[in-house]
Amino acid sequence: MGMTLETPLGSVVQGSLSQGLEVRLHADVSVEDMRVGKFLVVQGVRSRFFCMLTDVSLGTASPRILANPPDPADTFLQEVLAGSGTFGTINLSPMLMINQASDVGLQAAGDHSNLKPQTSNLKPQTPKLASYNAQSSAPIELLPVKTIPSHFSQVYDASEWDFRAVFGWEDDPHRRNFSVGQPIDMDVPICLDLDRFVERSNGVFGKSGTGKSFLTRLLLSGIIRKQAAVNLIFDMHSEYGWEATREGKQFSTVKGLRQLFPGQVQIYTLDSDSTKRRGVRDAQELYISFDQIDVEDLMLVRGELNLSEASLENAIILRNEFGKSWISRLLTMNNEEIQEFCETKMGSKSSIMALQRKLNRLAELKYIRNSCPHNYVGQILESLEAGKHVVVEFGSQSNLLSYMLATNVIARRIHQAYVRKAEQFLQTKKVSDRPRQLVITIEEAHRFLDPATVGQTIFGTIAREMRKYFVTLLVVDQRPSGIDNEVMSQIGTRITALLNDEKDIEAIFTGVAGAQSLKSILAKLDSKQQALILGHAVPMPVVIKTRPYDETFYAEVGDPAWEEMPDSIVFKAAEAARADLGI
Repeated sequence: MGMTLETPLGSVVQGSLSQGLEVRLHADVSVEDMRVGKFLVVQGVRSRFFCMLTDVSLGTASPRILANPPDPADTFLQEVLAGSGTFGTINLSPMLMINQASDVGLQAAGDHSNLKPQTSNLKPQTPKLASYNAQSSAPIELLPVKTIPSHFSQVYDASEWDFRAVFGWEDDPHRRNFSVGQPIDMDVPICLDLDRFVERSNGVFGKSGTGKSFLTRLLLSGIIRKQAAVNLIFDMHSEYGWEATREGKQFSTVKGLRQLFPGQVQIYTLDSDSTKRRGVRDAQELYISFDQIDVEDLMLVRGELNLSEASLENAIILRNEFGKSWISRLLTMNNEEIQEFCETKMGSKSSIMALQRKLNRLAELKYIRNSCPHNYVGQILESLEAGKHVVVEFGSQSNLLSYMLATNVIARRIHQAYVRKAEQFLQTKKVSDRPRQLVITIEEAHRFLDPATVGQTIFGTIAREMRKYFVTLLVVDQRPSGIDNEVMSQIGTRITALLNDEKDIEAIFTGVAGAQSLKSILAKLDSKQQALILGHAVPMPVVIKTRPYDETFYAEVGDPAWEEMPDSIVFKAAEAARADLGI
């Protein structure tokens, strides 16, 4: 666990509330042990300051030493100078003040094996985020930093007790805490408060190849395990449902959510042939009919279909005339019928013919039908209402046109149903009428939420509504700078792997105080298995080494019945679940 609080690392020599603290390391502390993103505590007179290390530098007492440095072989002189003539300095950014009774402070470095939650009648919105015991009944409060410690306050490694006091622990009976990883240099869990996580829209960001899908699968597993919400996942590359490929030189796969939680996750597919080829036996087929596609959906994919403003205006004229069946009707019209329509309804023949030609591309999508006798979206809604988590797989239909169209059409109808249910609940106030909290996961999120189209997509609406209708988003994206600023400011918790682009890094810190020091940390993350978490679900920004998604994780988080179930039993259980839903 590293050093205890009894071994000071250095002394505070100067600093300010806005710029952070400068700490001079003691002579026996190696500057090479100090890594950006590490957590340290500064023991003040009244408070303990929980800090993040943001910079490391070397200092000298006299410029003469630099003008005439000791010979590399003269280790004796180097040791004489160390600590007095030459020294290491670190910069700390105070994140929280831990206020405590004196008896707790004295025992902070002791044995913390009996650390337990004391009370849980504290609301999440209050500044007192937690109350804990450390061999004492005195409460601990976590407060925002409003001051700084005095000169020569001693700096220590953060202990396990500090981390538990700040981030809680997974088996807290009063909170849905879920461990997403651990600090870079310690073996202690960093937990998200899932109730706070699902009540706002959230984002998983990182450049290609940094493990965004693994991070997302980790979060979704936690939401399912802790029953914090019900999930609707639009799975563009078929990575979340049954299994996914692990990156690396050797080909291997990891379990998807359906394998981890066989009784709780249902897969719907827009390409049943592809799904069957990958060995998923009990996925539900899903089709969309032309009469479910609205002009707003076409506005979202206008770039992919190369639709002009005039074509969209004529689409509105057609919809006003023919109602929901306008696309089917347009695709069967001949030149004479188009000419006649334009003469009577003031349409533009060239624009309508161009629209007809371009909408023929939709007919090529595998999941599009002229009409659907079965209400597939209603079926998804029934699954969600029954507490089942739904993964919508795209298979070979994962191009952007196909993904954006289906995702928008389905999500818009689900959202309409949720708005009705939420309004009914607000009217009756009955607990039985309260909709289940729904989290919708979308990939390539900047395509739906960019400033030009955010007004036409249902996702822009959901992000701006916050949690009014019990629906929030989990957006997965490698280009956060492409997301509208207003939407970005509504994203409650941001989990960010490595990003290189300056604009993307700027976007992550939209509306975040003290972002400058965090930017340097984000730029220095490893390209794999490291992430910066900041926002609503954690009491302070934190860099984590993400929890491995492996056999140990399956055993700890997955449904324990899965390993013992023979294939035939799994198949029968799935058949029974489908029968329950009347499918």
